[in-house]
Amino acid sequence: MNNKYTDLIHQTYHFPQAGFKVEDNHLWFNNIPIKDLVQQFGTPLKLTYIPKIGEQIEKAREYFHTAMEKCDYRQPYVFSYCTKSAHFAHVLEEALKHNAHVELSSAFDTDIVLNLLEKGQLNKDVYILCNGYKTPDYFAGIQRMIHAGLNVIPILDCKSELRVYETFDAPEINVGMRIATEEEPTFDLYTSRFGIRRTELLDFYRYRIHKHPKIKLKMLHFFIYTGIRDTTYYWSELHKYIKMYAQMKQLCPDLEMLNIGGGLPIQGSLEFKYDYQYMVDEIVSQLKSYCDEKNVMEPILVSEFGSFTVGESGASIFKVLGTKRQNDREIWYIIDNSFISTLPDMWADKQRFIMLPINKWDVEYQRVILGGLTCDNDDYYNVISEDEELFLPVIEPDDVEPLYVGFFHTGAYQDSLSGYGGVHHCLIPSPKHILVDVDDDGNLIFKLFAPEQRSQEVMKLLGYI
Repeated sequence: MNNKYTDLIHQTYHFPQAGFKVEDNHLWFNNIPIKDLVQQFGTPLKLTYIPKIGEQIEKAREYFHTAMEKCDYRQPYVFSYCTKSAHFAHVLEEALKHNAHVELSSAFDTDIVLNLLEKGQLNKDVYILCNGYKTPDYFAGIQRMIHAGLNVIPILDCKSELRVYETFDAPEINVGMRIATEEEPTFDLYTSRFGIRRTELLDFYRYRIHKHPKIKLKMLHFFIYTGIRDTTYYWSELHKYIKMYAQMKQLCPDLEMLNIGGGLPIQGSLEFKYDYQYMVDEIVSQLKSYCDEKNVMEPILVSEFGSFTVGESGASIFKVLGTKRQNDREIWYIIDNSFISTLPDMWADKQRFIMLPINKWDVEYQRVILGGLTCDNDDYYNVISEDEELFLPVIEPDDVEPLYVGFFHTGAYQDSLSGYGGVHHCLIPSPKHILVDVDDDGNLIFKLFAPEQRSQEVMKLLGYI
């Protein structure tokens, strides 16, 4: 290969993070030879590398335990997985194997929890945190979980919610309260629609919960939408809610938990840099310092990491079906699926995932645009980042081996946002889904979780069958 292309690849594709390598001009992901996977199952395909889920849970615990040791933090850390990131059974089962607690968002979530309990995969010590605006079905599910003896903490999203819990047939109900956060000034709306106004929390507790015969306030919860970032905005918002916890704790001896929500980022590019330990150290030390200053016990610290837990376990692999040159500048590579259907965050939220060729690492590269199969102009991918264009191996007319491309760290939200197994734009089918695990001897295990969606399934959904 010409040296200039070797230099280009070395400049563009640098693997500072664990998880990627190239051997014999083929890409490996978490020690999975993607070429073998493609040869066995074909494309398009989605894969979930199950061990990564547990690795991330343990990694987060290590960050917080290390931070707590540094500042003599006396209360424990509680890792909770928010199910909305990926509801699949293999995700929840793996998270529970690593002693994760669970955060829910809707009525159907409660059925998942009760199913796991019935199968013996969920023990009754696990915290079940119920977030979101509650519908009648959601309230009913919460009540069923309480009657099943689960450790349920409904988190009040509005003050009127309390009246429903007062009617529950239970001697005591532990609740949390969500604080409505102020969004970053660049956001169209300055106040989140979730939670109770910060200025109303103290009075609401004084007049409605204090000395209540059945309701006990155990948790305060907040979530900063922009995520956990080293910005003036994040630290100023965090301090507001730490201060609110200390004020509430002085009034409420039962209060013992502070839930900081989610927001730990995942690797979205090969240039990704984020000092996880520094950020967690700062959160824990600021909380400990302020509680000491106000002479209150620091809280049990709870997080709800979803994308961080499951995001880096996922990948989507496509084959380039053909090429098109539309003018003197643009070369299109058409893939065998759709970005809109399969990676909706890329289309709707302009989110970037790690994109790499699977094979042909030894040939000349050129500037290209990837196009999907739908008739929508927005079904394309043309840049790796704001200042890095997309280059992929040149495809020659007489090539025997097709080019394959992969999008990595796609394990969070994409399936639920795209409507997994449903009807998609231009009736582009859902890809097959492969689960990858490791046995006791370290050997990879491949399992077909779901085949590629068939025409008959879609016809039935549309009422033709």
